[in-house]
Amino acid sequence: MSIFNTKINLIEDMVDGEDVKGRIEIDDLVVKYGDFTAVDGISLSIPCRGIYGFLGPNGAGKTTTIRTLTTLLKPSSGSITIDGLDVIKDTNEIRKRIGIVQQYISLDKEISVRENIVCHAILHKVPRKEIDIRMRELSSILGLDRYLDKLILDLSGGWRRRAAIACALMHRPSILFLDEPTAGLDTQSRHILWDIVRDLKRSGTMVFLTTHYMDEAEALCDRIAIIDSGRVIAEGSPTELNNLVGKVAVDYECDGKMMTQTFASRDMAHSFIESNLTNESSYSVRRTTLEDVFLELTGGSIGGDDVVKND
Repeated sequence: MSIFNTKINLIEDMVDGEDVKGRIEIDDLVVKYGDFTAVDGISLSIPCRGIYGFLGPNGAGKTTTIRTLTTLLKPSSGSITIDGLDVIKDTNEIRKRIGIVQQYISLDKEISVRENIVCHAILHKVPRKEIDIRMRELSSILGLDRYLDKLILDLSGGWRRRAAIACALMHRPSILFLDEPTAGLDTQSRHILWDIVRDLKRSGTMVFLTTHYMDEAEALCDRIAIIDSGRVIAEGSPTELNNLVGKVAVDYECDGKMMTQTFASRDMAHSFIESNLTNESSYSVRRTTLEDVFLELTGGSIGGDDVVKND
């Protein structure tokens, strides 16, 4: 049972009898900076449950899309609804429904974890009589009890990230946006945060996740969209995306370089090995991964941030 099940009661929203809590609808979204088109006609229907991954190489338009979804930028054209609300007409109401944990954590480093959490709660107009109750619940869930009175400045990256998640959850959002949540963390901290994200999913919180770690996306996400040059070039479950390039991959050495070929079946992979590789060749056979898909579809690199131009 999820440790969040009895801790966080999220708002239920119904439109025409349909539950839309946590749902994001993007229709032909375009975002321009002058003559430069950062997002070029994105349309997505994002489920109101689970963990949704958003991946893209440098400059693909990922950051611009996130900033538009979280009401920090206005679209040039197209529409976005969150919880059935329009991002332009209902901006203030949407901000009540979403939580954001940015890659570069926007906590006040000169004050304590407790003070940061209280500040975020007040900002989101959480009733004062509920602030302490919610803070104790989240601190227990996230393991922050011993760190509440420590300065953010004195915490490691992993604990700062947990503090940021606590702040983002104080107003009980139906959608939590996590931008590179494990960037720069050690392996143990990454896996602890993975468990936290999975518990959020089990609680009913919809999680919108950006990451440059392909193993992270594959381990956590129910569905994934890959964006390149401002357009969504693939969308589906990790298995569906992997099958786009084949089920089996062969890594082999050719002229001193490591190469990869993907195939629909293991028989086809072995046929390739027999026809093209010698007994002395160095090779391995494995299942395809999301990294194979990403590199095949984008032809780009993994890592880094979008270059965002100012209006």
